[in-house]
Amino acid sequence: MAKCDNLKKKLLLTLEFLHRRTDEDHSATSADLFTYLQNHGITCERKSLYTDLDALEDYGLDIIRTTGKTASFRLASRTFDLAELKLLADAVLSSKFLSQRKSMELLRKLETLTSEHNAGQLRRQLVVSGRVKTMNESVLYSVDALYQAIAQNSQIRFRYFEWDRNKERRDRGGERLASPYALCWDDANYYLIAHTPEHGLTHFRVDKMYHIELTGEPRTQTDETRGLKLSDYSTQVFGMFGGPVRHVMLRFENSLAGVVIDRFGKDVILIPDGPDHFLYTAQVRISPNFLSWVISFGRRAQILGPEDVVQSCRELCEQAMQACAAQTP
Repeated sequence: MAKCDNLKKKLLLTLEFLHRRTDEDHSATSADLFTYLQNHGITCERKSLYTDLDALEDYGLDIIRTTGKTASFRLASRTFDLAELKLLADAVLSSKFLSQRKSMELLRKLETLTSEHNAGQLRRQLVVSGRVKTMNESVLYSVDALYQAIAQNSQIRFRYFEWDRNKERRDRGGERLASPYALCWDDANYYLIAHTPEHGLTHFRVDKMYHIELTGEPRTQTDETRGLKLSDYSTQVFGMFGGPVRHVMLRFENSLAGVVIDRFGKDVILIPDGPDHFLYTAQVRISPNFLSWVISFGRRAQILGPEDVVQSCRELCEQAMQACAAQTP
């Protein structure tokens, strides 16, 4: 029995060796593998190593071998290539909803999906680790609970907090009840799109939610929730600030066509308005963030209507001017 267990262990260690010590650019020899097995308490004939490699190839591993005096072998392909892992590493490190500690834990796990030679390249992604991160360690468990609630068609009960200037958590509004419908990622933060009795269709920062419980009660169904399209919702909302949905006529200089397409998608209809401008009608949620987005382009962008939205934009500009004037000595 001991001999059989050693054979199984030898095969598993050979697989581990291939993953950790070889890749498309780094090969190993049978002597390297033999030493690795010996360091793990396995002694065997070198010829049996090739039998194990044959078995792993039959299993489906992409092993490339060379022959001759410098005979070697390497694992040529994996589930994730290095470029994909770098992309995932950057997403993990730049995600605001993950704490610094959790980001580092996930990065170490990603490193196990490539060789030791390439793991160092993932560690060099740490140049982004100075980005703003959440201080909520339980966010992954919150995401899991919310996905469960959506899958089980259950309302949730939760609490919501905000940070005060002393960097202390302060409960905001007591216990809340909501019907969760979707999770979306905006500006590196996770948001829950949900229906609440007080606000209808709205959203919450997931990293600010805590004490999430599934009530077991069916989610509230309304015309808004039945017609919810996540892509439309995320396009309408600027900076994840809500507001009434309106059709707004906008006028832009031609140089801003790329900006409009990046924001609203490639299917937008841009109507020429003279040689230097175009018109676009957007369905958006009117908020200070949307108005500020238009204002940021100065004379190159203009809200043509409806009139109440134009007036809101004027008032926001006046408030900003008054705030600036108040700071003048």
